[in-house]
Amino acid sequence: MSKTCPSEPRRFKIKVPSTSANIGPGFDVVGLSLSLDLIMDVSIDSSNPSETTLRYIGEGASGVPLNPFKNLITRTALYVLRSHSISSFPPHLLLNISNDIPFGRGLGSSGAAVIAGVILGSQLGKLDLPLGRILDFALMVERHPDNVTAALVGGFVGSYLRELSEEDTGAASVPLAEVLPEYPEDAGPEWGLSPPIPPFGIGHFVRFGWAKEVKAIAIVPRFELSTAKARAVLPTSYSRADLVFNLQRLAVLTTALGQSPPDPELIYEAMKDRVHQPYRKELIPGLPLVLSSHTPLTHPGLLGICLSGAGPTVLALATGNFDALAESIKATFKGAGVEVDWHLLEVGGGSEVEEDGKVWRPM
Repeated sequence: MSKTCPSEPRRFKIKVPSTSANIGPGFDVVGLSLSLDLIMDVSIDSSNPSETTLRYIGEGASGVPLNPFKNLITRTALYVLRSHSISSFPPHLLLNISNDIPFGRGLGSSGAAVIAGVILGSQLGKLDLPLGRILDFALMVERHPDNVTAALVGGFVGSYLRELSEEDTGAASVPLAEVLPEYPEDAGPEWGLSPPIPPFGIGHFVRFGWAKEVKAIAIVPRFELSTAKARAVLPTSYSRADLVFNLQRLAVLTTALGQSPPDPELIYEAMKDRVHQPYRKELIPGLPLVLSSHTPLTHPGLLGICLSGAGPTVLALATGNFDALAESIKATFKGAGVEVDWHLLEVGGGSEVEEDGKVWRPM
């Protein structure tokens, strides 16, 4: 490590949105950015403590690690810096983090933290990483492109991972412990100094259209469901009929959600799924009844309803009657013994950095 991180006084802000993945049939393929945000105020100033300091408010504040060698955002930022021969953060670095994204609810909290970390590393090191390289680094940490791509570029996106050469496959499939080492209690700056460098062009994406009338209602149960647990219930193989069912609907959905006015009958059927939701419904009490009892006929304004990511959050896409729809889903869950909160969210912007009155977005 021969470089040092620029340490002149600076202040900037990083904002990363929450996301929802899958949107019914698009398992591990499509993602949607939503208007719950992780916001990080970054300052380098001699009035700050000499060591890197994290302050955190909002969702997850009671349990999130504030040690920069254990926090996901700062560990990711260090990974980016050390991949560019910069061993440590600048002195007097203060990170004030405000988070509106619930943890473990299927709204992309870890993906947002990873994108925030990659952008933080690029900004602190003045690396000027382009969008594609930011995505490469993010995918070395968060191995699925749907959430991180939507968090980075915003909107409704489809993504895939490129088939890599044998050499690149080795670099892209190293254990996460080598990318972001699990630092022991006595960890210091000597840990994780020579991380694996990501190949170029791991992930690719395309933006789909999104009709301006469509908003998202996130119904958030008051319990966490780990992605690992939600993936463990999925089968290792599927029938041809189930795969064709999903492919047909995904092909329609990616166009239908961009058409104005939206067609409820078309979208509701196109948001059905046979790949992940049928297997995860037993993990979320009340979900089968929620999915079967809320349709465009029973609840005008509803377009479609699905699990958000791995759950337990349910995402309802709608064009009106938002309060009545949300309260009905809430009541259905309550009947199954599950308390929920809900948010009416916009679909749109990706990550951005604001500094000296100017806003930068990954391009």
